[in-house]
Amino acid sequence: MSEYNVKKLRRTHKGRIIAGVCSGVGEFVGIDANLVRIGLAIATLFGGAGVALYAIGWLLMPDEEHGTSIVQDIVKKQQNKATSTDWSGEQKPRS
Repeated sequence: MSEYNVKKLRRTHKGRIIAGVCSGVGEFVGIDANLVRIGLAIATLFGGAGVALYAIGWLLMPDEEHGTSIVQDIVKKQQNKATSTDWSGEQKPRS
């Protein structure tokens, strides 16, 4: 049986300053996390995209200890709501 060394894009704890997005991207791409931080800072200064990119990364990248991202957890919670309210106000399970 052969094992594959697959890189996964994750928010890391090592080198984390806020949420680990830059350190995770840096580890995934193979560059220093500070270069990613500088890139985001420049993107923030020239148009504000850096903050938005960081927030998107925070929401979509799973933490290295978890298998799912924040968005995946929210969607899963919504899907697990197995009850709905009908016109009478009674809660009945969805079919």
